[in-house]
Amino acid sequence: MSVRPEASHPAIVNANNKSSVAKMLRESLCHRVDECTKPKETDLFQSTVMSDGARLRQLPGNLGIGHLRYPTAGSSSASEAQPFYGILTNTPHRLLGNPADLAKVNTPFGLCMSVNGNLINVEELREFLDVEARRHINSDSDSELLLNVYAHALTELGKSRVNSEDTFTALRMVYEKCQGAFACTVMIAGFGILGFRDANGIRPLCIGSRPSLTLEGATDWFMASESVALKQLGFGNIRDIKPGEAVFIEKGCAPIFRQVIEQRSYSPDIFEYVYFARPDTVMDGISVYRSRQNMGIELAKRMREVLGDKIIDEIDVVVPVPETSNTSAAVLAEQLNKPYSNAFVKNRYVFRTFILPNQGLRKKSVRRKLSPIECEFEGRNVLLVDDSLVRGTTSREIVQMVRECKAKKVIFVSCSPAITNQHIYGIDLADPAELAAHGRTTEEIAKYIQADHLVYLTLEGLKTACRDAADKDSKVEDFEIGVFNGNYVTGVPEGYFEHLSSMRKTKKRKADTLDIAMNGSTDASGDPMVVANSGPVYGADPEFREDIRFVTANITS
Repeated sequence: MSVRPEASHPAIVNANNKSSVAKMLRESLCHRVDECTKPKETDLFQSTVMSDGARLRQLPGNLGIGHLRYPTAGSSSASEAQPFYGILTNTPHRLLGNPADLAKVNTPFGLCMSVNGNLINVEELREFLDVEARRHINSDSDSELLLNVYAHALTELGKSRVNSEDTFTALRMVYEKCQGAFACTVMIAGFGILGFRDANGIRPLCIGSRPSLTLEGATDWFMASESVALKQLGFGNIRDIKPGEAVFIEKGCAPIFRQVIEQRSYSPDIFEYVYFARPDTVMDGISVYRSRQNMGIELAKRMREVLGDKIIDEIDVVVPVPETSNTSAAVLAEQLNKPYSNAFVKNRYVFRTFILPNQGLRKKSVRRKLSPIECEFEGRNVLLVDDSLVRGTTSREIVQMVRECKAKKVIFVSCSPAITNQHIYGIDLADPAELAAHGRTTEEIAKYIQADHLVYLTLEGLKTACRDAADKDSKVEDFEIGVFNGNYVTGVPEGYFEHLSSMRKTKKRKADTLDIAMNGSTDASGDPMVVANSGPVYGADPEFREDIRFVTANITS
């Protein structure tokens, strides 16, 4: 499958300002970074800013937040890059833009915010901010709306300086006004960092600590979407921020945890376990690796139900579509007592195909990304395993590649159920009409992707796979599964899907216009692929992420 992850947002509080915040972000989350963005009007630039030690040394400070991003609501332009910020002082202008631009954005107190998620009542929020709060919005990003709601709430307190209790008090307005999924970090200049999570726990956020590397007896704190980011930097005592909970870390102080709003449910997005998260992450007490192993077990059961022993006995080799499905495919092969082969070589310097603006580019790009080892396919009945199937463009092209290698039969299995609905909490999959499973039977989809057979994991099988991977302390009650059945945890405001459709059409027009300007047509006539750390728009495909923007803000004490 080709699909884009939504975002992550590391936040760091160091005991000593001689430590480089940005260096920590780079080391712990480099698997996510592809492109970086400068704020405001400047052009996109690639991740050299994170790999260049000289530039990293220009980012001193003991407070910092960052953001690893692809476009959710909004576009991929620099104006939608996060963190969104307020007035920052004592900060190098060459890193954070023109001071005049900074003065035009959010006050009070030098706020800087990163958001992982998506708001679903954006029009209501725009009206509130315009009419009641009288705050100007500079971009199409819903994340800027969330920042402005919080900034307005702080302003309403009427204080020249805030304390830790005020940060929680102002958050109540965010929970009252903002609908959707969000996990956020907020830096208040020279004061501290706040982290909080939506009341349903849809988007992930965790926190950990370690003894300071530079100041004896002190403690460093780190927040991120995935536990692996903390572990790689030596952080322990890792815990998830609970739904509706917030944590504030003042410089030089221990964190203060507060249940700001009552938990509505504990329903993380199940797609985190299918695709988004790294396999070595534990999220809300559920091991991503174990859940994917269990998906292989559940898939074996489902295949026996759908295909029967005769067809399964004819399978010669199990091949994953790299890389998210590797774990599930290996276990599936073991369950079926079949050979397992990594028969596709992945080009790590080509980004994922889903982000491309049209079908022509997507189809052409699949072959640049994956190269088959022909001898593993020739004359064999092949079982292909992928994490999911969205539009079917990638799957169809992969099946065609296998057939060109003279495979006898191709069976395609998906580690997730059929995707029949839009994802509204942080990833823009496609309009329903573009989804392969929209209005089609499984047999019709199999015919479309040119597979002899197609098997989806059932929704109950997927939920069982994730539940069985939970530790004894996990508090997860259910999962956000609206993308599979249309039942969204938060409900959906009237007119929201029409709003999404309108934004997609606008985005597509812009993409087609850009493609015409660059290539002379909207077909796949040009080659937008570039290697890592080069090119103005698209970048290399890191191991687990693609089309990711990164911008960091820090404060020098």
